[in-house]
Formats: sequence, C-alpha cells, structure tokens
Amino acid sequence: MNRVLKSINNMATGQWESDCAASVDYYNAWFMDFVPPSFRAAREQALKKVKAAFQFTKNLQLFDAETLRARPEVLAVARKLTCPPLARDRLSGLSEVSSTFIKRCEESDGQALPEKYRSSLQAVFDVITKMLDKDILTWLSPNSRSPSLLSKNRAAIVIADRLCGALADPILRNAQEKRQLKVLSDWLVKRGYQPTTLLSHKRLKPGQYAVHVNMPCRLTEHSDRMVNVSVDLVILPKSATIDEFPILIEAKPAGDFTNVNKRRKEEAKKMEQRRGQYGRDIRYLLFLCGYFDAQYLGYDASEGIDWIWEHRISDIEEVGL
Repeated sequence: MNRVLKSINNMATGQWESDCAASVDYYNAWFMDFVPPSFRAAREQALKKVKAAFQFTKNLQLFDAETLRARPEVLAVARKLTCPPLARDRLSGLSEVSSTFIKRCEESDGQALPEKYRSSLQAVFDVITKMLDKDILTWLSPNSRSPSLLSKNRAAIVIADRLCGALADPILRNAQEKRQLKVLSDWLVKRGYQPTTLLSHKRLKPGQYAVHVNMPCRLTEHSDRMVNVSVDLVILPKSATIDEFPILIEAKPAGDFTNVNKRRKEEAKKMEQRRGQYGRDIRYLLFLCGYFDAQYLGYDASEGIDWIWEHRISDIEEVGL
C-alpha cells in the first residue's frame, strides 16, 4: 500500500511568487557559468556541419535535390541558407512536405534516401533555392566569380551562428537535466540510498533508486495499446514495504517562460498515463529549476501534480525519504 499523499508545494500558493523568483536566480547563476563553453562547443559543431556541406556541394554549385537525396543531413544546414532562415515547420508548410520527413532527413546518419523520396526533396529544394540569402552567399549572384576563401569563411560563420542556436538549446537542456539528476543522486547517496540499473520499477528494493526507467502505460485511458513512458528518477523509500509503489521524479529545467508554458501539458499527459495504469494515488513529482511562473504552477496544481524546487531540495524529505 502507498502512504498518504501530502502536499509539498502545489497548495502553497502564497509562496509561489518568491519561489519562482528564487528559481530564476538559481538557473541564471548556473547559466552564466555554463553557457560560454557550451555555446562555443555548439558553434564549433555548427561550423563543422556548414563547412562539410560546402565541401560536399562544391560551395553550393552542385546543390540540388539529388544532393539532398545522397546526403539528406545537409538539409539542416540548407534551411539556414535562406532569408529569413526557415524553421522546420515553416519549410514543411511551404513545400507541403511533412515536418517528420524533414526531421528524419536532418537526423540521418549520412545514408542516401531511396529514389521514391525524390519528389519530396525536389519540393523542399525548390523552396530553399527561391529564398537563398545571396547577400551572404555572394558568389551565387549572377556574374559572380568563385568564392574567395574570405567570403566563404564569412558565410560559413554567419550560417553556423544561425544553426548553433538550434544546437545550443538541447545542449543546455540536456546539461541541466544531467546536472539535476546528479544533484538528486548525490542527495540520496548521502542519505544511504543505493543506485541500481534495474530496468523495471517493480524490482526496486527499499532504499534503492534508478535513473531513466521505462514504465509501461496505456496510450489512453480506454486503449489497450501500451507505450513506454520514461521516468527520470524512481525511488523506493527505505521505510517502504517491498510491494509499495515507488516515488517518481521528473527533472524539469527551463530557460525561459514561453517554452515551459508551451510544454506544460506534457506533464499532465504523463501523469494521466501513469494514473490510468498504476492508480490515482501514485506519487509523481517535478524537480523544478529555472523559469517557471504562476501560470505554469497553477496548471500543474490543477492536474494534481506536485513539485520540489531545486533551490530548496530539502522539501523532498516531506515524501518520506
């Protein structure tokens, strides 16, 4: 049996404003230390991609639909060659090619696509060529000569700067999640908890925890289809019985208010999937650090989701750890 659930922060509305401000300050302190090296790494990675694309296409002189079919990953760079640079969804809308297909191309491992995709790639290519930024790609203008090393390098840097913004965001998010899990792990180890690599939450023993555990859940309440829903941290308190359901914690960093409110329904969906599979009284907590506001907190609270702030990690003791 599970222990009685006790509210930690989702009912403390009078404390939300000060907690939100403290969380932003906490995130920004980390951001100032971490961002310079992470941004440089993202920029270097982006520059390598751009220069590789230039080399493969002979400075875009051999850039066509066949190029995209042979090396579909070039599409990630090609979207940044336009004015304005094209987001994946915008390119999808203009070309009438699915954004899923475009994403699959960009994330491919360098293998050529089958011939059947040529028409889709042609549609994508036609949009890109109509919107090429020739103020940067000066050698593509009529009567222009082959690019000088200086003009080619200058263009590569500008395009890489456009690209690295997209690369830096997941780098920052992944680094924050990794750091948050280490903070939680360190906190647990200091209190005598043992990490385990068990793949099933059902095999946890009291006093154990596991990172990144897949939990089978129904796709919807009335569906028989099962999907694996990953949980960042699964803990079985030392005082728990062997058949007690573990505590589930999701690391949740946020670098701005806009994106976090766009993504707030993700937690509610995961919560409903887990409740539908494992019961309404499961303990599911968010571990928050960064840009969260009252709108976000109110939405989660209305869904019965509780949270712990990283800047006040001691709150986790209230769940019996």
